[in-house]
Amino acid sequence: MNVLLLLDRASDSIFDSPETAELFEELENKGYRLQRPDLEGSLVDMLEQRPEAAGAIIDWDTMGGELYASMGELNERLPFFALTSPGAAKELQPPDKDKLTLAFVPLPCRNAERTAAKIDRAVRRYFELLLPPFTRALFKFADAKKNTFCTTGHLLGSAFRHHAMGWAYYKFYGANAFRADTSVSVPDMGSLLEHTGVHKDAEELIARAFNADRSYIVTNGTSTANKIVGMYCVSQGDTVLIDRNCHKSMTHLLMMCDVVPIYLLPTRNAYGMIGGIPADEFTSEAIHYKLSQRDDATWPTYAVISDSTYDGLLYDCSWIKANLPVKKIHFDSAWSPYAPFNQIYENKFGMCGEATAGKTIFETQSAHKMLASFAQASYVHVKGEYDASVLDEVYMMHTTTSANYPIVASAETGAAMMTGNQGRRLLQNSIDRAMTFRRELARLHDECSTWFFKCWQPDDISETKCWPISRGERWHGFLGADEDFNYLDPIRVSVLTPGMDPTGQLMEEGIPAAVVSRYLNNHGVVTEKTGPYHMLFLFALGVDELRTKALLRALQDFKRDYDNDVPIREAMPDLFKLDPVFYMNMSLQQLTRGLHRVMRKRDLPKLMYHAYDDLPEMEYTPYQAFQKNLRGETHEVPLAELLGQVSADMILPYPPGVPLVMPGEKVTEKSAAVLDYLNMLCETGELFPGFDTEIHGAYRRKDGYYVKVLDEE
Repeated sequence: MNVLLLLDRASDSIFDSPETAELFEELENKGYRLQRPDLEGSLVDMLEQRPEAAGAIIDWDTMGGELYASMGELNERLPFFALTSPGAAKELQPPDKDKLTLAFVPLPCRNAERTAAKIDRAVRRYFELLLPPFTRALFKFADAKKNTFCTTGHLLGSAFRHHAMGWAYYKFYGANAFRADTSVSVPDMGSLLEHTGVHKDAEELIARAFNADRSYIVTNGTSTANKIVGMYCVSQGDTVLIDRNCHKSMTHLLMMCDVVPIYLLPTRNAYGMIGGIPADEFTSEAIHYKLSQRDDATWPTYAVISDSTYDGLLYDCSWIKANLPVKKIHFDSAWSPYAPFNQIYENKFGMCGEATAGKTIFETQSAHKMLASFAQASYVHVKGEYDASVLDEVYMMHTTTSANYPIVASAETGAAMMTGNQGRRLLQNSIDRAMTFRRELARLHDECSTWFFKCWQPDDISETKCWPISRGERWHGFLGADEDFNYLDPIRVSVLTPGMDPTGQLMEEGIPAAVVSRYLNNHGVVTEKTGPYHMLFLFALGVDELRTKALLRALQDFKRDYDNDVPIREAMPDLFKLDPVFYMNMSLQQLTRGLHRVMRKRDLPKLMYHAYDDLPEMEYTPYQAFQKNLRGETHEVPLAELLGQVSADMILPYPPGVPLVMPGEKVTEKSAAVLDYLNMLCETGELFPGFDTEIHGAYRRKDGYYVKVLDEE
């Protein structure tokens, strides 16, 4: 990063004058490369394409006004040097340093060497402050190339370089990946578990960024972050109020802790998308009723809400915090860590606003899902009163003593990137690209005389915002929605395939989304989630124009190949290879018709809706069921014989990735739709190779699927 940009908008450039020649020569002697980029667009757009720039030298007369007008969008730390007359350089006052780093340079220079030295110092200062504290210290350690005799055992990459296989591995990642892979044995870095040194500095930076009183870096994903919060918040015999469509890590918490769960029941639409929990579920009256259904339940000490849902629905979190009568409230925000950094998400994240009197608010987030962080980088945030010594101890229970320092650095960097103008602009760009994609797909759908894909969204998307799931509107398919309570996030884009309307009515012809998703994967586009007739695409921070165009082009290519009825062996070679005999003479249209016929026969929308509508009966708590499982008090039965049996495991089809049956629950005649739905998923996989559904808790044998159930007492 030794590039200095020369920026002006004059036809007769000051940079070509003799007055600047000596200064530029001195800068080049210091190792800087001076570049004059094309300035046809805006200053902000140009700088966004040149993040490697170490600074910018501008012609004040032609660029000063534009520089000041762009302050709110520029990297406020990047040093600008404005060339101007000696008189103007004395009179002009730079703006607040928190808004813009600017120094005036008089021309002609009295001493070019001294001026170049000042520019060099400013650039070096920029680099010193560019990286957040832990990451800066880690980079410094890696650059030092110390002779370590401590963990990690590869000794900063040395072991790999002495073995042919290791050398190939080393070359793939590069030297810095191994030099940065050190441990708590290095005193320079402090301790993640003890929250000292630059680890503490990183946590404090993250807390400020997310409006939290305290933040923890979690290096094993939000699955672990959720269990940290849960184990701090509950003790033996407590009752917990938990989102039934929670992540499976919360089910694991219930299996680990001797607590009684009562469930908040979210809505669901015909597409199989998970909706919000109705507002009346959060009232004292509703909680009292749930408690009355069990003899072993007391008033809940802890509540868990998924915000946002997998499909991108957010809550009015300020309302929940004010009205839910539980002292410890946990928002599992794994999918929306970006929410604090754009005004359209106001009041839609756990750490929003001030502390809530008499309550402690927790929020867990997966930095790696939507921010710029490595896989597994996650956070725990706290707002309100808490016992730091107990929470620290629970954190230690779930955190390795050998943390991966590059993951720690990426968690810190992911937060630090969002704290300034550049981070806010990065998020705004993602929102804008999602909106552009939505509008373009709507245009293509409306202009097509036969069929095309469309987005799950309101008819009017002229305004960029989180759209309310309003009662009476047909597009979203959620019956009895609460006004101004749930909102669709614009950067979580669900694309609908033909075959079903929002009410769940299956049409004569249809294109199941699993076929489209498989096709896209063959053509270099990977979906986040695939439902029966919808696919989810995440417009995260890394989405750019090229990726968006690639997605649009791939969807258009599918339509072309579908309309031309291209053979499977040409359209989807990887699917063909799974079973060449089965797919030898099959075309795209034949495949989609076959899958659609199965879904119509079994009335998939109705099955999905009712499978999550009537819960199985809780015979044992998840903890009690797991204890029986550990003692071996279980046996396997065919999935078809699950009716009347108590499941030993959670049974969870993906998608949507939320538990259908909890450990200790019995499937009865009332909840038999659960079994019908699971059987349909299995049947589809058996009829069409490559279209199996992953079902956690169901084990495939030669003669079909089996599940583990508890022995009868």
